[in-house]
Amino acid sequence: MTSLLHLDAGANRSSESVSRQLTALFADTWRARHPAGRYRYRDLAADPVPPLETAYCTLGRRVERHGPTPPARVHELISSPAEGRQWALTQPLITELLAAETVLIGAPMYNYSVPASLKAWIDRVSFPEAFTDPETGGSLLRGTRVVVVAARGGAYGPGTPRESWDFQTPYLRAYFADRGVAEEHMRFVSAELTLAGLVPHLAQLRPMAADSLATARAEVIALASAPAQAVSPASS
Repeated sequence: MTSLLHLDAGANRSSESVSRQLTALFADTWRARHPAGRYRYRDLAADPVPPLETAYCTLGRRVERHGPTPPARVHELISSPAEGRQWALTQPLITELLAAETVLIGAPMYNYSVPASLKAWIDRVSFPEAFTDPETGGSLLRGTRVVVVAARGGAYGPGTPRESWDFQTPYLRAYFADRGVAEEHMRFVSAELTLAGLVPHLAQLRPMAADSLATARAEVIALASAPAQAVSPASS
């Protein structure tokens, strides 16, 4: 069945959040197209994923020594209550990710990279062997579509003076590629210059900001309306 996992990572949970506006537009469009589809929403700011602890690491190392271990069998390797608690926090997140045909991530740029709330989710779902097919050794995420919706206060797109300061898009692209998500199944949509409407000295950039937001909205609607297999090659 068609399914969408929707993650919002922005600390600003008000209606002013551009990344949340855009992911909500995607989700609404997707649900209108797939009324029978499964939809799962997780607000990583309102319900933060706990940071990793020693017990997570010791359990992960034991799994690595053991070899390919499906998430359903990790419990067999747990050796302490602390490890059990860490796995109880981790397994539902992995299960959600594996069940999703499309993963939608709202990721405003914070200090040239991703919000800590999103990094905490990434760290926890990156449990050893979680996405390895025990039969083939391939990735269980090879058919997953990932759509990242970013909002940036400045301009970091191709050809801009701060293009090289964007550690957000390259990081997320590399992370999901390393987990086996195909390049053609990743798409990055960015609304740039979101501070232009607030900061007086950026007032001259407001028309460019409006154009960027309009383009992002159009891209989001198109991506949400398209079948997962019809995702165009990733761009930033």
